[in-house]
Amino acid sequence: MGKSSLRSTCGWPSRHQIMIDYHDTEWGVPVHDDAVLFEFLLLDWFQAGLSWLTMLNKRENFRKAFDGFDIGIVASYDENKINRLLQDKGIIRNRMKIESTIRNAGKILEIIEKYGSLDTYLWQFTEGRTIKNTLRTLKNMPVTSPESDAMSKDLKSRGFGFSGSTMCYAFMQSIGMVNDHLVHCFRYKECMKG
Repeated sequence: MGKSSLRSTCGWPSRHQIMIDYHDTEWGVPVHDDAVLFEFLLLDWFQAGLSWLTMLNKRENFRKAFDGFDIGIVASYDENKINRLLQDKGIIRNRMKIESTIRNAGKILEIIEKYGSLDTYLWQFTEGRTIKNTLRTLKNMPVTSPESDAMSKDLKSRGFGFSGSTMCYAFMQSIGMVNDHLVHCFRYKECMKG
């Protein structure tokens, strides 16, 4: 078992080592690197309707298939690349999600041109800070917030696909815009520094 088995945690990683490692080292940690932000956006776009465990198990396949999550390269994908992706058994082979991700990458390049970085654009929705919730049980964990609503509305106004408020909130949790570790979890205080 992973290190979480010896400490009080959020509970949702269950016994899956890949989920335990993700919870213990990544989830809720503030991210400001554009490439990593794009990685989490891409994974969240593809995760719609699927489990996060599925996405973590396919994460390295996605990294390889999508050129290391290079925004500029992904934005330039053509029909030949789309067809190769549709044949790649290591990823989610959904044409709508693939095409939307390519369009979204192009929109991100426009955002970077305007704001200087994807980081600056995204973190404006929480005024550059981590929202620190004080959740005691998983049943109290929100799936949206006013901030995720605002992010979703703005992304959609720019032509982004697969960017509803629930997806935005899950993304915000992933990259530490929100600290939703339960208060008894050993990671709660560690992520409070964000």
